[in-house]
This record gives sequence, structure tokens and C-alpha cells, in this order.
Amino acid sequence: MAEPHKLSQAAYDRLKAEHHDLTTRWRIDIAKKIEAARELGDLKENGDYHAAKEEQGKTEARIQQIGGLLEDAVIVEGGSSTVEAGSIVSISYEGDDEVERFLVGSIEERVDDVEVLTPGSPLGETLMGGSVGDAVEFEAPAGVLKVKIVAID
Repeated sequence: MAEPHKLSQAAYDRLKAEHHDLTTRWRIDIAKKIEAARELGDLKENGDYHAAKEEQGKTEARIQQIGGLLEDAVIVEGGSSTVEAGSIVSISYEGDDEVERFLVGSIEERVDDVEVLTPGSPLGETLMGGSVGDAVEFEAPAGVLKVKIVAID
């Protein structure tokens, strides 16, 4: 059985609204575009038709992707004192005073100014369950790196 997708309530609501919009309004709009392009004539050399069909294919894939996410989504609540899916964690690398912020979770949780870090990545896996002040090590392509958890939002 697949691992459930952990989403915040805000991300779940946003995806649900996007899915609804794509399966209703967008499908009507793309059908109209395809029909209008067909009326232009020969489909073999009809750029408008091919562009509309390509858009349809890409968006139908997005509809399927969102549907899959929503089907097995689990809503997680923030505010934990440990790093969990949906947490925004601030870390500093050993020997570097600069603090970096990451959202640990699905790309669907993305926030404008915060890079997403999947829980299954080497750093993400190491951070999961950690608390502020913890120093952890993870295997990176360049070797073992050490980071300290500075804050959890």
C-alpha cells in the first residue's frame, strides 16, 4: 500500500479547488478550443488544434495527479515541536552561520520563499523527528554533512 500524502489543510483546500476548476470549467474551455481549431480545416497541419490537444493532455495528467494526491491525503496539523511533514525548518550547516529554511513535505505544500525538501531525501529523512537544537548528520554526494536545527515553524 502506498504511503499517504501528508498535506496541510490549506494545501488540501487549494488542491481540491484546483481539481474542481480543472474538471469543470477548464474541460469545457478546452473542448471549445479544440472544436474551434477543428473548424479551421486540415488537422494534419493545424497548429491551433495540436496546441490545444497538447494542453489537454498535460492538464488531464495534472487532474490525475491531483486526484491521486487527494484520494489518499492525510491532513496534518502544524505547531509540533519536532520536524514532521509540513514543517518549515531552519538549519545551519556546521561551520556556516547562514541559516537556510526548508519546508519538509510535498511540493504541493510549497510556499513562495521557502525551498521544499522531501521527507524521503537524505537531509529530509535525517531531520524528521528532530527538535530545535539537535545536531544531525546526513550523507550527501560530497560526503557526510552536519547541520543544526535552529527553528521549526
